[in-house]
Amino acid sequence: MPPRKNMGFAKPQNVGGTLKRIFSYMYGFKANLALIVVCIVFSVGANVAGNYMLRPLIDKHIEPFIGSDNPDLSGFISTIIIMAVIYLFGAVSTYIYQRMMVNISTTTLFRIRTDLFNKMESLPIRYFDKHTHGELMSLFTNDADAIREMLSNSVAQFISSSITIISVFTIMVIYSWQLTILVIVMLFIIIKVIGVIGKNSSKGFKAQQESLGKVNGYIEELIEGQKVVKVFCHENKANQEFNELNEKLCQASTKANTYANILMPIMNNLSYLHYAVTAIVGGIMTVNGIGSMTVGTVISYLQFTRSFSQPITQLSQQLNSVLTALAGAERIFKVIDETPEEDNGYVTLVNAEINPDGSLREVDKRTGIWAWKHPHSADGSVTYTRVEGKVEFDNVVFGYESNKTVLNGISLYAKQGQKIAFVGSTGAGKTTITNLINRFYDVPDGKIRYDGININKIKKDDLRRSLSMVLQDTHLFTGTVMDNIRYGKLDATDEEVYAAAKLANADGFIKHLSDGYNTMLTSDGANLSQGQRQLLAIARAAVANPPVLILDEATSSIDTRTEALIEKGMDSLMEGRTVFVIAHRLSTVRNSDAIMVLEYGKIIERGNHDSLIEQKGKYYQLYTGMFELN
Repeated sequence: MPPRKNMGFAKPQNVGGTLKRIFSYMYGFKANLALIVVCIVFSVGANVAGNYMLRPLIDKHIEPFIGSDNPDLSGFISTIIIMAVIYLFGAVSTYIYQRMMVNISTTTLFRIRTDLFNKMESLPIRYFDKHTHGELMSLFTNDADAIREMLSNSVAQFISSSITIISVFTIMVIYSWQLTILVIVMLFIIIKVIGVIGKNSSKGFKAQQESLGKVNGYIEELIEGQKVVKVFCHENKANQEFNELNEKLCQASTKANTYANILMPIMNNLSYLHYAVTAIVGGIMTVNGIGSMTVGTVISYLQFTRSFSQPITQLSQQLNSVLTALAGAERIFKVIDETPEEDNGYVTLVNAEINPDGSLREVDKRTGIWAWKHPHSADGSVTYTRVEGKVEFDNVVFGYESNKTVLNGISLYAKQGQKIAFVGSTGAGKTTITNLINRFYDVPDGKIRYDGININKIKKDDLRRSLSMVLQDTHLFTGTVMDNIRYGKLDATDEEVYAAAKLANADGFIKHLSDGYNTMLTSDGANLSQGQRQLLAIARAAVANPPVLILDEATSSIDTRTEALIEKGMDSLMEGRTVFVIAHRLSTVRNSDAIMVLEYGKIIERGNHDSLIEQKGKYYQLYTGMFELN
């Protein structure tokens, strides 16, 4: 297999394009987005209006009360009521737009995850060979959640802060251009501080995400291989390797969050400094009557300085999360933009039945007869050909990487109903041959024909539907035993499932489970033995009733006694089908019609068991124990 690549973490390369693409997933929310903007404007307007009313409240109602024996509170109370209504209106507007943003962000994330999952389902096997599972899972978790965080918080915060800064700055200029100069100076200092801290923080977050991806990949790998770790007492080494990766993540996170966390205290202290300087200067201007300053104006202005610095601080806090989200979005979109598995086939597989004249016709209900549907001829007719299961390799050359060949000039022919076995050392190319029959990979040189049809001309889904595989590494899905068997044929009836289980000799142990066929399986069938899992995999292949069957070490996890019990059932399963068998146990391939002995990607011997024994070559050495498979 080709080496896997680390997807890594990079600074977003196309901020505008990435944002535009994220927003394209918000289709159907134009009216909601418009209402959100309106609510944000109302929320900001309420805050600004409330602060603005402090000046008349103090100058017209509070300051005149000083020294008054009988103050008139009617104007004071009405102003307080108006301010309360304004702030309440702003609070309601804030609640509405925040709730709507949560709904939009979760729906948008749902759409992105759906596209990502659908694309992964359409990618070729080769793609998954090159990327670790942990890194791919990180796209659905870390990167997707970063996008959600940006949409639910950062976008609304950016709009709100921008409107607040513009409106507040305008009123501050109207109040006092002299004090506004202080604001501009402080704004320059804040921007410089944000730039320095943000630059260092961004580097730290990039390193953190990269380290996080490596940690996730390592954990995923160790969880899958936990039994191997324990068997070889590798716990200490695993802990050491994890601690090294975790230490790098800790250092990167410490650096990133140190800069991110010191930003707020620094910004707050600068804000307090600005507040104090403004209060002193404003007080001096009021006492000396400069610029028609009043006590109410100074107090109102001080509130506006807080309203001005706060959104700048909030925007700076959102900067790192936005960069992280955009970088994660680029990683997701990179996968979505990957070229899907190509399928140029035009010959399809249909359900058919035999006419009285011996011809085939397509039917809606599966009858157990598999047929190829060839394209329309010049006169508009359609040709159906019954699938026989003949497979031919014609001088096939293949390598997972262009510079490393795995198969060299493989030629073989399997007739309908024949059992073809592949034996040879690990890495000789046995499994690769079966992967090519399924078109998991396409061959650059040579041809593979299925019933005389080049498999490149057969639609991949139809081709694979006619091929059942029992792999060495079984995989069971979360669901009932019946669901897992039915996975081989989704429209199988309960009776077909029972028959398949009996054929694979799995019916006996299934009935002894707590709920029989309705027993729930989780964690890849952890509550079953390896042999039982393998039997379910065989039953899954049996229920599909395919013309061609591929057994890749199908009985490797079954003991000799159990293997003997299912041998009769397997013979029934293989009857009338073309079967390809990969096995290290040579006893399982003795009755094969043809045995191919592979070495370094070439067929060095071929024939049935007796003829190969007579040759006294490599197979003879393997069978007599003079040479062991590895």
